[in-house]
Amino acid sequence: MVSTNKNVIELCDREREVLDLLTHGYENKQIADKLFISTHTVKACISGILKKLEAKNRTEAVSIALRNNLIP
Repeated sequence: MVSTNKNVIELCDREREVLDLLTHGYENKQIADKLFISTHTVKACISGILKKLEAKNRTEAVSIALRNNLIP
């Protein structure tokens, strides 16, 4: 859990894995292949990440994650 602007952000383990790969510039298909999951699952994880971080897009989600140390 990390606090940002009075909100507590809780990402599940899979969302953290996907977010980590997003920060490295991977595309959905590459993330799916790397994590042995479907692209549909990747899209669902990204949607969850965007919602939880209140981000408009992947780039903003990565920026928020890096600023708040959400990924190692």
